[in-house]
Amino acid sequence: MTVLVGCLPGLVAVLVLALCARGVERPAADRLARPVPARTPLTHRAPRPRIVPRTVWLGTAGRVQPPPRYDDKVVAVFLHHTDSPSAYDCADAPEIIRRLYAGQTGARNWDDIGYNFIVDRCGTIYEGRAGGTDRPVTGAHTQGFNHRTAGIAALGTFTAGVPVPRAMTDAIAALAAWKLGLADVDPRGQVRLVSSNNLSRYRAGTTATLPTLAGHDAGFMTSCPGAALSARLPEIREKAARLQGRASTARLTAIP
Repeated sequence: MTVLVGCLPGLVAVLVLALCARGVERPAADRLARPVPARTPLTHRAPRPRIVPRTVWLGTAGRVQPPPRYDDKVVAVFLHHTDSPSAYDCADAPEIIRRLYAGQTGARNWDDIGYNFIVDRCGTIYEGRAGGTDRPVTGAHTQGFNHRTAGIAALGTFTAGVPVPRAMTDAIAALAAWKLGLADVDPRGQVRLVSSNNLSRYRAGTTATLPTLAGHDAGFMTSCPGAALSARLPEIREKAARLQGRASTARLTAIP
């Protein structure tokens, strides 16, 4: 090509060189111009478990309530026990929950039951506080840390030595996996939450680093959810993470 161009008249040689240059540059330009496929964000969602609506246990016992309050998302779950008898027939669970509701809205003068969800010993999950199970409803379950969290209450008392039914812990894990998965939060991680009340373990305004799936006692001075249920928390976290499809070695920190 060099010899041929050298033999051509000046103007023709310039045109040939220009065409050669364009022929070399175009593939590189084309490669740069091609759009890079966007990466799909990695999310860890778990299936929504079956949740019995509050109308099943509330019946006609409800009262006029103010509108629910909402946060932007749920980044942590607190586990409780209801400190009520554990040797109940699961068919009686709706009545027991109704009594809890009556106590909290009566003697305590709360606007609704404080827990977002209640799980019985047979693994049945009940909707607690009104506002929508799939929405980030602000509960009244963990003083100082009700915002951006959900409260799950195990129906019964689970102090040291009390058996914790496998059906109950499996249901709690499934519920936590689904609820935390809506914000792609690892149930085995940690989260930074700001205390809103001096009566919690942390003075109001203090930023606390807590487990994303924590016992009530992590945020409040209490023995809840009981030593027996607290001992099952590591197992519940791991099962919830597996339900979200997470690797067994993953340890993520959720920072809202």
